Amino acid sequence: MEIEPLAVPAGADAVAVLPRLARALAGGAPVAPYLAGSPAPVLPRHSAAGLPDDLAVVVGTSGSTGTPKLAMLGGDALRASAHATHARLGGPGQWLLTLPAGHVAGVQVLLRSLDADTEPVATDTSGGFTPAAFTAGVRRLSPGHRHYTSVVPTQLVRLLDDPAATAALASLDGVLVGGAATPPLLRRRAESAGVRVVTTYGMSETAGGCVYDGRALSGVRVRVDADGRVELGGDTLAGGYLGRPDLTFAAFAVDTDGSRWYRTDDAGRVDDDGVLHVDGRLDDVVVTGGMKVAPRVVEEAALEHVPGVSEAVVVGTADPEWGQAVSLLVVPTAGARPLSVVEVREHLRGHVPDHALPRRVTAAGAVPLRGPGKPDRAAVAALFGVG
Repeated sequence: MEIEPLAVPAGADAVAVLPRLARALAGGAPVAPYLAGSPAPVLPRHSAAGLPDDLAVVVGTSGSTGTPKLAMLGGDALRASAHATHARLGGPGQWLLTLPAGHVAGVQVLLRSLDADTEPVATDTSGGFTPAAFTAGVRRLSPGHRHYTSVVPTQLVRLLDDPAATAALASLDGVLVGGAATPPLLRRRAESAGVRVVTTYGMSETAGGCVYDGRALSGVRVRVDADGRVELGGDTLAGGYLGRPDLTFAAFAVDTDGSRWYRTDDAGRVDDDGVLHVDGRLDDVVVTGGMKVAPRVVEEAALEHVPGVSEAVVVGTADPEWGQAVSLLVVPTAGARPLSVVEVREHLRGHVPDHALPRRVTAAGAVPLRGPGKPDRAAVAALFGVG
């Protein structure tokens, strides 16, 4: 089976690939989407015997643990994902594309459009993502449909800082926010502006978001193992990694009843109401003085309790005394006064355990990102100059 690299143009021209995606879903040759202008994905050697029978799309993972892998998504999994998304949101609709369609979140906007039989609208990203381009895109949506979009938290912050873009957001019937954790303060800010926020959790291996607002979509299963690792199963699961049966074996488990599960790299818990709470990546945990600190706890507290902070990322940096030091990167709001480490610690004291109080603080104009809106924690650590 030949897999065809598919260059997806940025901006409004992205919709031109819809016919090719439709053919792949219908059983034509599968495609490997990538952003036009960037190198085509290198497809590893593979055997046709190792491919899913209904393979439609091969999409790269975010590469957070090393070299990006290529997840094999079948037509059935992609259709199940689109159907379940529309069912959760209240019905099929027209989508606004704001994300690069070389990543699973962007590809899914196009695939959901095929599922809904609607023409998506793509924002003009020739000058990068801007609130003005987003607002113009919303104005191009057709009347008579439900209207949806999918953004990452960084985009949501920018849109809420712009009154016209905020009004455009609030006019939509659903705004999926994923790719990275959505801080509770950001969600409350959006909801107070009338935005219908739906937080999503998932990855390339699950055909994108498969848990909305902590609850699994129809056909999706969630469990947490004895070590606190989140595992996902069900209808939207990938068939494995192209040309890497070893990695497939390590990441995908099969129960005695034949059901398959993807072992994520995330720690989490399911509460008594069946809601999944993701605490962050297992390998992002900072161990300082023998105590474990989940970065998300400190990040959310910084956004809530440290004045003048619009975004926050916590990493562990090498420290001769503590092993790792809790290190906080902040993006200040416009006009905010710089705060010392002592001041930041005092604002956070009582809101996080004492051992989780940052020992290093720095500021930047933006959070370094990788993939569709995920913080690049290695790049953040490098900003502290201590690894």
